[in-house]
Amino acid sequence: MDIDWDEIGFVISSKYRIVALRRLAVGPATPSQIASDESVGIAHISRALQDLRDRELVDLLVSEERKKGRVYGLTERGREIWETIDTENLAKD
Repeated sequence: MDIDWDEIGFVISSKYRIVALRRLAVGPATPSQIASDESVGIAHISRALQDLRDRELVDLLVSEERKKGRVYGLTERGREIWETIDTENLAKD
């Protein structure tokens, strides 16, 4: 696999994107679960998830119409990016 340093730079430039990917690497979660697991504000997590979704690193696993209980998970690409960040020890937060 070619390492996509642009994507990695995008993720590691935000502590909240790192937090979201790290948590989703464990398994699917809602924004409120991620925020409480990591003790950060839900607004930051919601924005980070939207940014990651725009870059196809995470997916919304429930219907777009749902406003509560929106469950997110990593895409295959998101998992590859996270594994590289984790392996290279780039997730400084």
